[in-house]
Amino acid sequence: MSATLAKAPAPAPAPPEPALRIVPARRTGQWTAAGAVVLLAVLGLYSVVTNRAFQWDVVAAYFTSTAVLRGLGLTLWLTAVVMAAGFALGTLLAVLRLSANPVLRAVSWAYVWFFRSTPILVQLLFWFNIGALYPTVLGIHTVNLLGPLSVAVIGLTLHEAAYAAEVVRGGILSVDRGQIEAAQSLGLGRRRRFTRIVLPQAMRSIVPPAGNMLIGTLKGTSIVSVIAVQDLLYSVQLVYHRTYQVIPLLLVATVWYVLVTSVLSVGQHYVERHYGRGTAGAR
Repeated sequence: MSATLAKAPAPAPAPPEPALRIVPARRTGQWTAAGAVVLLAVLGLYSVVTNRAFQWDVVAAYFTSTAVLRGLGLTLWLTAVVMAAGFALGTLLAVLRLSANPVLRAVSWAYVWFFRSTPILVQLLFWFNIGALYPTVLGIHTVNLLGPLSVAVIGLTLHEAAYAAEVVRGGILSVDRGQIEAAQSLGLGRRRRFTRIVLPQAMRSIVPPAGNMLIGTLKGTSIVSVIAVQDLLYSVQLVYHRTYQVIPLLLVATVWYVLVTSVLSVGQHYVERHYGRGTAGAR
């Protein structure tokens, strides 16, 4: 008698797994903090607009006055001259710092060390009183040789050059050594290697801190008011010493500084994008 093998029943299909429901993370703390910040900002803005002590009508009256615009023009001129001269001298110092000559390296290092170690106000006051230190130089009387504006240009330029030297040196060091070796293999001279190969590539690293220095120099020029240079701050000081409207005149200077630095920031963005072409972070 042959045994009949019973066919095993097929296993029942497994029930489908329920779809996973993605629950967004609750950021209650972040939204609460953001709401608090927005509320404080609105309250602060409302206070500034409605507080009569700010005297916005006086701000509007003096915002484009002749004295203020003349001071603004001098501030912009001083910023441009100091930045141009400071970076020219700073580039020279950076090249000396990277030189193979130990004497030139030591001179550049000592310059940067000294001018970065002394406050800019002290430097300006020393230059302003240079006649007390050296009454005559090569037979020239120095007491009335340098006026306040000349002192401001010299002092700010020498101070700026120390920082510009480090910015340029950092940019040069950021260039790949292989680029320089490739230029040498093509027979390019040292000067052409620097101007055609090194400097254009170094600008990617130089432009961001240089832009910050430009904005810092614009605001830093206000320090020349202590030696009676009629920049923007000194111009509004002359007005409020006469009218005793201190707060609105300081607001005039503040708004002008904010406007100019905002324009410079936009310009810096486009310059950075120009020199950052071809890089992953360029936009």
